[in-house]
Amino acid sequence: MANKKFDFNRSLKDMNENDLKARIKEDQLRLKKLEFAHAISPLENPMTIRGVRKDIARLQTELKKRTLA
Repeated sequence: MANKKFDFNRSLKDMNENDLKARIKEDQLRLKKLEFAHAISPLENPMTIRGVRKDIARLQTELKKRTLA
């Protein structure tokens, strides 16, 4: 698990700001679809919702760091 997060954070360093914004939009759409599907019938693994939310937060944090720098 920690290794996955490390790889994710490393891949953020290689993205530019436009890529980050696009990825945030994609993940937000994915989150909405997951939440909608979960409301209709329970997901097999509802922890995926938490993972997508955390990924969005990491992306937004990286974008904020770059705009402040």
